[in-house]
Amino acid sequence: MLAGCPPCQGFSRMRLNNKKRRMSDPRNRLIDEVLRLVRDVFPKAIMLENVPNLARYSRFLKFKSELRKLGYKVTDEVLDVADFGVPQRRRRLVLLASREGALNHPQPVSQRTTVRSVIEELPVHVLEKDVLHNLPEKRSERVQQLIRAIPKDGGSRSSLSPELALKCHTKHDGYYDVYGRMSWDDVSPTITGGCINPSKGRFLHPTEDRAISLREAAMLQSFPPEYTFSLRRGKYAAAEMIGNALPPLFSRLQAEVIRDHLTQK
Repeated sequence: MLAGCPPCQGFSRMRLNNKKRRMSDPRNRLIDEVLRLVRDVFPKAIMLENVPNLARYSRFLKFKSELRKLGYKVTDEVLDVADFGVPQRRRRLVLLASREGALNHPQPVSQRTTVRSVIEELPVHVLEKDVLHNLPEKRSERVQQLIRAIPKDGGSRSSLSPELALKCHTKHDGYYDVYGRMSWDDVSPTITGGCINPSKGRFLHPTEDRAISLREAAMLQSFPPEYTFSLRRGKYAAAEMIGNALPPLFSRLQAEVIRDHLTQK
């Protein structure tokens, strides 16, 4: 099997909304390198994932056409990882292809996994000794006061009084999720590289007056609580590594359907 994820930043909604930068990112052409590898290696199966906007890209349409010419059966679909047991809302375009016949996506689970079930009761070793969970936060008293005023369990900055609202938030009405809290009994929002910064999204803990920790972000991405991320380049580099990952649980389900498909042939 060949698995690939050409960089997705060029297909992000923010990039596509910027007409000057739309589709001009040179990384977008790396999907051609995936096709080159397919031709060189000629694997029995292929799995490629990216953001949903890739589906609109001419190179992706050509990629699928070339795979079919090479004898692959191709299926692609936009999936939400929350439908597959990951405690997070995250839509991804997933392409599966096989030379051994049609290859279908895994079946969704019957019930979503909530934020509460993953991070409400963390293991003792995480609470006491895990550096990824216990890195201190440094925020001004002004911002701390704002965070304390956000209603618990799903609250947002829209509930703040005018004197508490940050000046930058009064100038426009977009990005409603910034300085928002996660909800205990729902999946989390998409974990991004800014997951430990409440100014980047709905990344406040449901009830504690802080952003989620690196460990909590990783667990919401479905990494096991003992998984190690290096802090050698600092916490924000670790956050980017966590946020850019395809959730391991989702990857495993994809790998299992490919394994079963190939071993049954």
